Amino acid sequence: MAPVTHPSPANQTDVHKARGRGAGLLLPLLALTSALVWWKGETWLRTLLLYLSRAPWARSIVTGFGPIWSMVKRFVAGESVDEALATAKQLQAEGMNVAVDYLGESVRDASEAGDARDQILLLIERIRPSGLDAYISVKLSQLGIKLDENLALENLRTILRSARNAGVRVRIDMEESALTEITLDIYRRLRDAEGYDNVGIVIQSYLFRSDVDVQQLIAEGAWVRLVKGAYKEPATVAYPAKKDTDAALLRQIEAMLSPQARAGGARVAVATHDDAIIDAVIAFAKRNGIQPSEFEFQMLHGVRRERQRSLAAQGWQMRVYLPYGTAWYPYFMRRLAERPANVWFILSTYFQA
Repeated sequence: MAPVTHPSPANQTDVHKARGRGAGLLLPLLALTSALVWWKGETWLRTLLLYLSRAPWARSIVTGFGPIWSMVKRFVAGESVDEALATAKQLQAEGMNVAVDYLGESVRDASEAGDARDQILLLIERIRPSGLDAYISVKLSQLGIKLDENLALENLRTILRSARNAGVRVRIDMEESALTEITLDIYRRLRDAEGYDNVGIVIQSYLFRSDVDVQQLIAEGAWVRLVKGAYKEPATVAYPAKKDTDAALLRQIEAMLSPQARAGGARVAVATHDDAIIDAVIAFAKRNGIQPSEFEFQMLHGVRRERQRSLAAQGWQMRVYLPYGTAWYPYFMRRLAERPANVWFILSTYFQA
């Protein structure tokens, strides 16, 4: 298992120099985003932020800006396993469970994919004696799917084997639509053909195909996390309008909470911060006699904390999606895209420095 390494003093100096250079470049970038909002509205800003989440040059600028860390820490539970588990224990003390995500995606070679696998194996080893109600979320691109399907399959198989021995569940996250079919194929191969019953899947409601996918997963008694979707997708594969995505999410939630789905062993995690969706699900559950133990709400770490606590206090199952690690940049940029108002927080931090 690869050890966790830390920058040497010399490297730390280089990091600080890079951050200083980044600071000089980030201000014009943020000014550009501000101009776009004034000119075109938040939709354009969201598009820009999603583009920047994939741009190496932007990663260099943003990660080189010192004050950005105060914002990142809102969404990311530190860079180490110890920090993540300490945050998880605090959340559990408040009546909430966690889904832990060792951040990373789109690795460049098999060695990086192996390093990610080994860090996830370390996480499993640490969760086992912790007493936490925690499962692990993984991305196939983090395990090498864009390099070699068999590489990602074997890495995930190793993780699932270790997790099953430790009594830990693993959920395969869903990425851009180009990976949806292969992600479902790998999920079914490991769960159905190889018997790994500790694996679940994520479905993004804004994809046109998701209604059919949900019905198939219900028939299979699957463990599903439903999300709206956080990637920029063309109008040929996903709903461009929020109202259509919201309607699809509610439709799929209600399908997964149907008597037939629950009787067949299907379980759903409702991953949303949208009050209208949350209230509609609660009303549906009460109207149909669905117990809080039969599904759970999920929210991201650092987003709507008071609402998280309120749901837990009311007796609903609440699970916090808890990311950690050094590869935080793409995740962080997608969170900004979901709530562009956070960009103004960064700008105010810059001018106050």
